[in-house]
Amino acid sequence: MSYLVLARKWRPKDFSDTVGQEHVLQALMNALETGRLHHAYLFTGTRGVGKTTIARILAKALNCETGVSAEPCGECSACREIDEGRFVDLIEVDAASKTKVDDTRDLLDNVQYAAARGRYKVYLIDEVHMLSKSSFNALLKTLEEPPEHVKFLLATTDPQKLPATVLSRCLQFNLKRMTPRLISDRLAHICNAEKIEVEAAALALLARAADGSMRDALSLLDQAIAYCGNKIEEKQTATMLGTIDRDHVMRVMQLLAAGDAKGIIEAIREIDEQFPDYARLLDDIARDLQRVAVFQVVGSCDSEDDLSEQEIAALAEIMPSEDVQLFYQVAVMGRRDLHLAPDPRSGAEMTLLRMLAFKPAAAETTGSAGGASAVKSTAAAAPRSAAKRVRATPREPAAAVQAAATKQWTDPDWSRLVVELQLAGAVRLLASNCAFSRREGNTVHLGLDPRSESMLTKQRKDAISSVLSEHFGEDLQVDIAIGAAHSETPLQQDSRMADEKLEEARQELEADPNVQTLKTMFGAELKTDTIELLSGDKG
Repeated sequence: MSYLVLARKWRPKDFSDTVGQEHVLQALMNALETGRLHHAYLFTGTRGVGKTTIARILAKALNCETGVSAEPCGECSACREIDEGRFVDLIEVDAASKTKVDDTRDLLDNVQYAAARGRYKVYLIDEVHMLSKSSFNALLKTLEEPPEHVKFLLATTDPQKLPATVLSRCLQFNLKRMTPRLISDRLAHICNAEKIEVEAAALALLARAADGSMRDALSLLDQAIAYCGNKIEEKQTATMLGTIDRDHVMRVMQLLAAGDAKGIIEAIREIDEQFPDYARLLDDIARDLQRVAVFQVVGSCDSEDDLSEQEIAALAEIMPSEDVQLFYQVAVMGRRDLHLAPDPRSGAEMTLLRMLAFKPAAAETTGSAGGASAVKSTAAAAPRSAAKRVRATPREPAAAVQAAATKQWTDPDWSRLVVELQLAGAVRLLASNCAFSRREGNTVHLGLDPRSESMLTKQRKDAISSVLSEHFGEDLQVDIAIGAAHSETPLQQDSRMADEKLEEARQELEADPNVQTLKTMFGAELKTDTIELLSGDKG
């Protein structure tokens, strides 16, 4: 007997054996049990998620000799013939090869005749979006007034291409992409049944490479068996797929967090020895960055992959949220443009170096001799230790805080204090939009500009509390009230001072003798709205 590929051998034969589409299966089973059957069903979703499989099981449930039910027997001649693809009343059509209107008319010529063997004549049209406009018009006439003995099961990967008139006459079910964990569990079950020894890490690689498609996963498993034999190991599977070892991906992420450009070049050199898929490397980095971003917001993430939540938590602790967002955007854009690079390796290297080159610089505010403050950009990022300290939310013991004290409390010039605290990123922006109100006991009350309400989070408020406690050597809590500021915030102060400087510069230009001469001789006009202060003049 010839070998039957796993994708066909393990194709589900009934609803109970189908995984990952419970929302669709439940609706179909309820309809079968109650007899509320529609004449046309449309199954949509990406490749390999079970559209035609579910359609065939539905055809079996409609024509099982034991009666219409959600549990076809699988033993009668109708069930066996449908499983074998030779049931005369199940007409399967690949619309990609039957696009002409004549093909559709030939198909529908026998619609009016009763089923030859079964209870219903079932038309299963795959990739229905490939039909021509004339073919859809021909099909629409039958969908409008179908005979009672006919059921239409339509499947497509691109429902947007179907006419609204067809969509409105179908019950539509959207099938979901399979998660890596679901695919991995299914592959493990199959390997156990097939008596194939396999490492869990190898299954995780196959599940991720399948990209949400169970059929692709089974095809890759067949390929892995052919490549590795009856013992599928992670290293061999990675070589077969051309994927990057997860340890390399984690190392690159840590080097990005540390801003280590030389380390990244060395890591790429080592990765290149494995003949890697650099597009997948950038995909993996983007995927991990997305999880880090989610973890920083909600404190947990969907760890459906082989990257544990502990690793995600560690990265979330050492990477500022603004860096995560930038790195993700650069990874996605670099992945898109990888084919434009001279070679994949150089494209990946430049993408990673671009992340560091455009990394947000630390902002440093310096006081002028007259008490004014100005913000200037620095070329280097804030020290990692300081950024980590700002993001830490757990409260430090009072004794430890006392050891780090730099000064005793006095009601502060908040603008100057924000500079001294060396806050970074979103925490600094929140503090710069607040104004000092008062201190009551160990609680420091701040007022937040109402226009900046969206910046206020518990994590950022706790970060300000932590740094204030360290700075003054006592355990301090921060309370931020929206709209309760009675004085200028640091940003408002900076803006006011910049406006005053700009107005002063305009007046000086207007009074300049050379400008006056140009006006007199040539009728020139000074465009005051184009005057700008250089960064060094804003203080």
